[in-house]
Amino acid sequence: MYGDSDVSTNDLKAIPRTEFGKGAARRLRAADMIPAVIYGHGEAPRHVTLPGHDTMLAVKNSNALLTIHIENDKVLGLVKDVQRDPVKRHIEHVDLVIVRRGEKVQVEVSVYLEGEAAPETVVTVAAQSLQLEVEATAIPESLVVDVEGLEAGTQVLASSVTLPAGAVLLSDPDTLVVNVTEPISQAALEAELGEGTELETDETAAGAPEAADAGGAGEASGEE
Repeated sequence: MYGDSDVSTNDLKAIPRTEFGKGAARRLRAADMIPAVIYGHGEAPRHVTLPGHDTMLAVKNSNALLTIHIENDKVLGLVKDVQRDPVKRHIEHVDLVIVRRGEKVQVEVSVYLEGEAAPETVVTVAAQSLQLEVEATAIPESLVVDVEGLEAGTQVLASSVTLPAGAVLLSDPDTLVVNVTEPISQAALEAELGEGTELETDETAAGAPEAADAGGAGEASGEE
């Protein structure tokens, strides 16, 4: 299965950017504007500014598709990269690649689990996302894997994940996406921890004679 709705298209009004540098970028962010660049399809990169709040909401979902209005022009842009401040996490810059309706693009789409596996099982997501080739205007927000009632020992591979119409799986079909296992018992956990402690004790004991020999050698040298 896949997400119910395709990636939504958000309309944003862009203003051509004429000032560059860290100082100019700080002034833009202080005015609730975000620097961005739009490129692709052989066109020269276009440096613009986007409205801060609306852009922040628009890029919450990965692979967001934006309709950018620049003066008398309009382009369709797929979010390629969002740069954030490492501490404050606010958006510092956005990269957009131009796409055309009907064009196929390669994207990473997140995996989302739905349902509950059988009782007394542990469900692990082994692959957080899968790479697809899909039409730019039909990118799913997520790929839904239904784990309802799955028993321990069940493995869901990439080849078993249902894709939206027209999408092609680029990830290895044998990629493990979801693994359903039995929970580790307390006894097994204690045994595993015990083995580790025993190994550490053996290593410590093995090192003790060496330390004693070294100490004895030191004392002998001192006596001489």
